[in-house]
Amino acid sequence: MTFCGDDCCRECSKLSECGGCEKCNGHPFGGSCIAERNSNFQELKSRLIVEINHLKIDGLIVKDLFLLNGGYVNLEYPLTNGTTVKFLNKNDVYLGNQIEKEKSERCYGVVANENFILICEYGCNGSEPEIILYKRR
Repeated sequence: MTFCGDDCCRECSKLSECGGCEKCNGHPFGGSCIAERNSNFQELKSRLIVEINHLKIDGLIVKDLFLLNGGYVNLEYPLTNGTTVKFLNKNDVYLGNQIEKEKSERCYGVVANENFILICEYGCNGSEPEIILYKRR
């Protein structure tokens, strides 16, 4: 049983660590899940897809968003002052997707929740990430 109606728990490679939605009461890995926090989860997901596509970022068309653990998508972004920063909580679950850029070896990474949209570009295995857009909602 999942809160969102998706079959994400059964397909998750970390199911044995958190036990799924029922066992962890919607707080996988001790964090927070976007699906558990939103009673209209599917509606939020649809709105985010529309919102992201309306940004009109060249070559970025989002058809679906998936529940993703922050530990998988929390890239370290280099800043102009030479430091690096991570924006996500590794224990939270966000909506996101990876979209391959046409005629490129790089991908767009999209991560969002109720409060923000983060779009980045990166190479193989998340190498050389660059922030394209960070937008509060």
